[in-house]
Amino acid sequence: MEELQTRKATFSEAFRFWVKLGFISFGGPTGQIAIMHTELVEKKRWINEPRFLHALNYCMFLPGPEAQQLAIYIGWLLHRTTGGIVAGAFFVLPSIFLMWMLSYIYVEYGNVTFISSIFYGLKGAVTAIIAVAVLRIGKRVLKNEAMWLIAAGAFVAIFFFEVPFPLIVLSAAVMGLVGGKILPQKFLVVVPPSSAGGSLEPLPTEEHTKPSWRRAFKVLIVCLALWWLPILLIGLRVGWNHTLFREGVFFSKAAMVTFGGAYAVLPYVAQQAENDHWLEPGQMMDGLGLAETTPGPLIMVVQFVGFLAAWNQPQGLPTLTAATLGALISTWATFLPCFLWIFLGAPHIEQMRGNTKLTSSLSAVTAAIVGVVLNLAVSFASHSMFPVGWNVDWFLLSLSVAGFIVMAVWKLDIIPVVLLSAMFGLWYRLIQEGI
Repeated sequence: MEELQTRKATFSEAFRFWVKLGFISFGGPTGQIAIMHTELVEKKRWINEPRFLHALNYCMFLPGPEAQQLAIYIGWLLHRTTGGIVAGAFFVLPSIFLMWMLSYIYVEYGNVTFISSIFYGLKGAVTAIIAVAVLRIGKRVLKNEAMWLIAAGAFVAIFFFEVPFPLIVLSAAVMGLVGGKILPQKFLVVVPPSSAGGSLEPLPTEEHTKPSWRRAFKVLIVCLALWWLPILLIGLRVGWNHTLFREGVFFSKAAMVTFGGAYAVLPYVAQQAENDHWLEPGQMMDGLGLAETTPGPLIMVVQFVGFLAAWNQPQGLPTLTAATLGALISTWATFLPCFLWIFLGAPHIEQMRGNTKLTSSLSAVTAAIVGVVLNLAVSFASHSMFPVGWNVDWFLLSLSVAGFIVMAVWKLDIIPVVLLSAMFGLWYRLIQEGI
């Protein structure tokens, strides 16, 4: 099929689209990527299919939310660094304000019957959504016994032995690199779209897409300064053991190992939150339920964690002030590195069209993520559906099964499932309370 000719977008056109995308980017990374493909490739024709898929392939390798990184990448392709900043910033800005508001409502009114009943219903939706994520990622990568073994090993490691998530990812990456040389037919599973067949378009000729070590050094210095300066200033102001500083450091570390997006990193974040008594058991599920109801990346759940951690441990600051700063520093430390990965790597990636040397590593990491996400589904289900020993919460179990069926079989979008689960949870609890 002949490739549609692209047309150059003006900056004002692109600006209006990125603002709009920030408010309509529901449905998790799959839905967000689909929206960008429909709008940018098919309708507006600002970028063609091979280049879109090449950018997406790179973003899949990176830690952090791949949909936001794809927006930054395309914004940078269209209008240089300014375009990338606008695209990445507006991808998350609406959800930052919405998540802050919902977090405040949660801590202030979460024990009110109406609010707690809504969150109760959301637990069923979240469990179903995670189960569907396991199925979706698994179908994409578990195509032979090597991938199945890596996924099973990751699940056993994190579920039974509590091996840290970064170590699982690193081990899988090494296994993929070695396995790709020994048994390439087993490890070259996630194939770059540009190598699937057909010819590639000529390498880009735009000046800003050409690698430059001088530019790379400048990007590295500026981004690292912007990343760490607010965290260090907080440490100097309130102390190095304060919750806010520890949040900044922790979420900076998390930003470098969040391969696989929100679902895969949640066990890592939950482990830290539990060890430091930032959250109570079950609150991580509530946070993910909130993140599902807002536009933007699902990894916005880290803002909920940051808000609650500082709310519960303000350490001398006014509670709401501490919680707001906690939400902001966790969000800043999580999303700022995305700009660094794109601005630093994209010019070099643009010169590597069709390269398949790293795909074996991506395949192994993705297989390991299937096991990690399965652990997350089991953990969430056990906390919500078996709250006391083996006493089953049959309503939540039924709600989760129904949600899984309508999403996996009938392909219903996430948002209707989340809203319906919240309504059913409210209805069920009100009946129980006799209201």
